[in-house]
This record gives sequence, C-alpha cells and structure tokens, in this order.
Amino acid sequence: MSQDSKVKTTESSSSAPPKARKLLPVLDPSGDYYYWWLNTMVFPVMYNLIIVVCRACFPDLQRYYLVAWLVLDCTSDLLYLLDIVVRFHTGFLEQGILVVDKGRISSRYVRTWSFFLDLASLLPTGVAYVSLAPHTPTLRLNRFLRVPCLFEAFDRMETHTVHPNAFRIAKLMLYVFAVIHWNSCLYFAPSRYLDFGSDAWVYPNPAQPGFEQLRRQYLYSFYFSTLILTTVGDTPLPDREEEYLFMVGDFLLAVMGFATIMGSMSSVIYNMNTADAAFYPDHALVKKYVKLHHVNRRRQRRVIDWYQHLQINKKMTNEVAILQHSPERLRAEVAVSVHLPTLNRVQIFQNCEASLLEEPVLKLQPQTYSPGEYVCRKGDIGREIYIILEGQLAVVAVDGVTQYAVLGAGLYFGEMSIINIKGNMSGNRRTANIKSLGYSDLFCLNKEDLQEVLSEYPQAQAVMEEKGHEILLKMNKLDVNAEAADTALQEATEAQLRGLDQQLDDLQTKFSRLLAELESSALKITYHIERLEWQTQEWPMPEELAEADDEGEPGEGTSKDGEGRAGQEGPPSPEGPHGHSPDPHHQLNPEL
Repeated sequence: MSQDSKVKTTESSSSAPPKARKLLPVLDPSGDYYYWWLNTMVFPVMYNLIIVVCRACFPDLQRYYLVAWLVLDCTSDLLYLLDIVVRFHTGFLEQGILVVDKGRISSRYVRTWSFFLDLASLLPTGVAYVSLAPHTPTLRLNRFLRVPCLFEAFDRMETHTVHPNAFRIAKLMLYVFAVIHWNSCLYFAPSRYLDFGSDAWVYPNPAQPGFEQLRRQYLYSFYFSTLILTTVGDTPLPDREEEYLFMVGDFLLAVMGFATIMGSMSSVIYNMNTADAAFYPDHALVKKYVKLHHVNRRRQRRVIDWYQHLQINKKMTNEVAILQHSPERLRAEVAVSVHLPTLNRVQIFQNCEASLLEEPVLKLQPQTYSPGEYVCRKGDIGREIYIILEGQLAVVAVDGVTQYAVLGAGLYFGEMSIINIKGNMSGNRRTANIKSLGYSDLFCLNKEDLQEVLSEYPQAQAVMEEKGHEILLKMNKLDVNAEAADTALQEATEAQLRGLDQQLDDLQTKFSRLLAELESSALKITYHIERLEWQTQEWPMPEELAEADDEGEPGEGTSKDGEGRAGQEGPPSPEGPHGHSPDPHHQLNPEL
C-alpha cells in the first residue's frame, strides 16, 4: 500500500467519528436543544403524577379507557428511555469549558443519584400486568421518581421567560391543583373502602341518581377536598377513626399549604416591587417630600405627571444601575445595541464603528423633561451636551413664547459652551433658551466625558467646532479679531517658549564648561601642594627651634636631641612629612 493510500485511509477513519457525533451530538446543558427537551419531558412526568393516581383511585376511569392508558403508558416509558439517552449525551462544564467527550460524560452520569433514580423509574413493573391483570395502575408508581426532571424544567422556564413573576404564580397554582387533585383521589379511595354512603362524610352511594357518573365522582371529591384544604368549613363531621385521621392530615397539609402560598405570593410581590424600583424612581417618597415642604399644588401636579409619564410609557432613568452587575464589556454591548439607532442619527457619531461607540454610550445619562420645562437658559454655565432621543424642543426667546427653531430626534445642542472655540464672546455660558414642547427624552454627556470621547474622534471634534463657528457668526457672538489675536498670542507664546528653551540650553552649556574648569583648577592646586610638601622635607631646622628644644625637659630634650641627631646624622627618612611613603608616580615636574 502506497503512502498516499495510507494517508487517505487515516483521513477517512478520522472523519468517521464526526459523522457519528452528528447522529448523536453532545448537548450543551445551557443550550436551546436541551431546554426544549426538558419542556418535552414535562408532559410524561405530569401524566404519571396526575393520571396514574387518578386511575388507581377511580376504577371506572381505568376500565373505560384502558387502551388509551396503555398507549400513553408506552409513550411515557419511551420518553423516559430517550431521556436517559439524552443524559448520556449532555455535556458538563469543567473549568468553564464544555466537556464533549462521551466517555467522560457517561462515567460522570452513572456516578450520580440521578442515574439510579432514572433506572428505578424505568423498572419494567408493567410485566406484572400478566399476573395481576391490567387494571392495576399502582404498578407504575415508580414513574414518580422522575419528579426532579420536572423541577429542573420549571427552573429553566423561569429563567427563559420574559414574565418570571407570572410564571411563578402559574407554577404555584399548578402545585395547588396537584395537591387538591391528589387529596381528592385519596378521599375517594377510603370512601370506597369504608363503603359509599355509609355515613355523611364518605362519598354518597352511587346508586343514587347522578352519583354513579365518573365525572360526578371526581368533581364531588375535588370539591370536598377543596373545602377541607382551604378550611372554609361546611364539611360533614367524621364518624370513624379513619375519617378523623384523614381530616387531621388534611388540616396539617392545609396549614403548610397556606404558609407556602403566602410565602410564595409575598416573594412574587416583593420581586415585582423591587423590579419596579430598579426600573423607575419611587414617586411615593417625592410625594411625601413635596407635601411635607408645602410645595404649591401646581408644582405637585407637575411632579405627579412626570412620574406617571415614566410609569405609563416605561421610561427608565437609571439604565447604568440596572446593568451594573454585568461585565463592563457586556454592559457596553447591550447599551450599544439599545441606543445604536439613535446614535447613528447623530451627525458626530455617524460612520463610526460600533466598537468605538461603546465608551461614550456607557457615559450617556438619560433624562426626561416635561412640557414647558426648560432644559437650559441663556447665560447658564454649560457643563453638558444634550442629544435628543425622542420629542421636540424649541429655541425660544426670553419671553418663552417666540420660537426661533424646533429641534427633533437625532439633533444635539449645548456643545458651544463646553468646547473651547476661539473668539467665543460667551465663554462657557449658554447662548440660547431651550424649552421642551412636550415630553422629551434626552441623553446628557458632561464636559469631561465629552473631551475623552472627542480625543478619540478628532474628525467629530472638527465638525462640532465648525458648527459652533457658524452658529456664533450668525448670533454675532464670535469675535474674529479676538480669534486672530488669540492665534497671534499663541504664536508669540510659542516663540517665547522656543527662545527660553534655547537660552536654557546655552546656560547649561556654559555651566558645564565652568564646572570642567573648576575641576581642572582644583586638580592643579592639589599637584602644587604636594610638590611644596616634598620640597619642605629637605629644609634645615631653624635655630630658634633648636634652642627651644635644649631648654625643654631632660627626657624630652634627650629624646628630642636623639631624634634631632638621628635626623641630622641619618639619611633622610623615606617617609614624607605625614608619615607616608612617597609615591614615585606622584613626583611632579618642577616646572608645573
């Protein structure tokens, strides 16, 4: 076999496993396929929980529809079996990475309690139908062991649905119905055991007209159980011990049921209030504040109308707080996807990549203005730029009635007071009165954040400056001479700075030269001092010093005379005046 054929063989063998995996792919436990499979498993589990117990307690129900029950039983068992197969092909996360190795998935699954429960729920108890007759649905009670699958499906539904609170209420009502259904079945079974119609507590005798019908039997039992579990009363008193035990058990179950229902409903209501508080500001506190400080009714009415507008139209004023627990990158992507259509209508952000808009979007602060409310007035200090998201605003005169222009969605204003335009006679003051005609939604971006954004978009900065020049020229607020003077002053300042830099360089050069000359002079002085020291070694002792030595103490004189004679008679000491040996390298040229 040639090498090419070997390569082809290995390629075909390596491509076989992917084909096999395509037939039975590995499911992601957080994916959609696994989610929909859990939703499918809700039906067989609910069938066994609701129908099997009902068939066991109502013999007529089992006998009349036997063929349908057998078909549904087989279908339910088939789905249970397929669920085990799906479990063997459902991956798991290890260090944040999905494991797709089927061997590791299988070994992990068989070591869990879920595997043993799934196997126990599929035990072929139906084989006993051959010896016990097919009218024994209690043999399928092991199918109840799949209840954890039902709870898992409900948890996934709650996280996927857009109305989690409504889903919680529906799930609670389903649990209440299941409990009453089971209790009604358990009521009919002891009634049959104690004999129908034997007393007022048990089910009436089916021989009476109307009570022989299967529908009547179930509805009567369901009604009786509802009366007991809701503790409404108006139930017959029990006469036998079995009846007393049943009633006591139901009363205890009713107490637990009430506690569960109240706790669940309180949790749902709290979650709804928390969600509203997170999305919309609390208007109750503001109402108390304005009433406490005796604010006039007109302003109180404006405050109430503003909050009603937010609630009715689902306006959010604290988007940043809502997404604060998300990663910054994900928070930016969500904000861009929500506000990108609006930003694309703004001229300064047009033709920009979505990734470049992530930074400014996170800094945008939504604001809502009421009809007739001023966004800014002429002469105010400008610290923000506004982008119109929705609504209309008018540029009005001082009287607040005369309109010069109307601004719509996608436009922006307020940039002239926060952009340094040369020759702007208004400085950082607002140059116009902006008034909201109706309810207007705006984005606000402060000066510091805008400067950071414009540093990344020099073209947008040029556009804004050009627009500012045009508006200032129309309003006669641009001093052209001052602009030229500022340019000349800036050039003169730059020239002075260049001159100062040159002078500083010259001074540094002169200082370096002086420092070098100082070091050279110090070295020469050192050499001269050493030369003088060597020369003074051969000088004779003066007579005054010799007489002073003779008049001194005998010991000292003797020692000094000895030293003097030694110094006179002996050769010159090889050591210098400081007791150091002369270094031949330090012998200096006498001409220095």
